[in-house]
Amino acid sequence: MVDHGGVIRRHELTDQEWKLLAPLIPRAATGQPRVSDRQVINGMAYKVRTGISWRDLPERYGPWQTVSTRFRRYALDGVCTRALQQIQAHTDAAGDIDWLVQIDCIIVRAHQHAAATGRKGGSTSRTKRRLNLANRPAIRDMAWSNISRQRAGSTLWPAAAQ
Repeated sequence: MVDHGGVIRRHELTDQEWKLLAPLIPRAATGQPRVSDRQVINGMAYKVRTGISWRDLPERYGPWQTVSTRFRRYALDGVCTRALQQIQAHTDAAGDIDWLVQIDCIIVRAHQHAAATGRKGGSTSRTKRRLNLANRPAIRDMAWSNISRQRAGSTLWPAAAQ
C-alpha cells in the first residue's frame, strides 16, 4: 500500500513493486509531457482489481482516456506479458515463488448446459456413453491409486513417477 498524505490506498503499487516495474515501462521519446507512469499504472491496477468501467476511474489516476489508451497500447505491444515474465523470473531466482499447484480430482462439476442432453432435458445418444474401467486396467489402477492416496492423507497429486 502506498501512503499519500496519510491516506493508504490498497489498490496501488507499493514502492517495492514500483521499483521492479518501473524499468519495464516504455518511455515516450517525443511529444507532450506525459501523465506520471506510476499514476497511470496505479489506475490500470485499480480498474483491473475493482472491475469498474474506464469512465468511473477516480480522477487521482489522471484522465480515464489516458489510462485506457495506455493500457490498450501496452497490452497490444506485449508490455504487460514481458513485464510479468521478467518479474516472475526475478522473483523465481530469488526463491520467492512456490510453483507447487495441487488439484483435487475427486469431484469435477460441470454446468448443466455442459451436458449433451439436447433441448428440454431430453436425452441424446452421446450421454449414454460410460467409461468402463474394467476394460481399461491402466486407467482403473491410476484412478484407484489416486483415491487411496488421497484417503491416506497424501498431499501430493499427481504422484511422482513410481
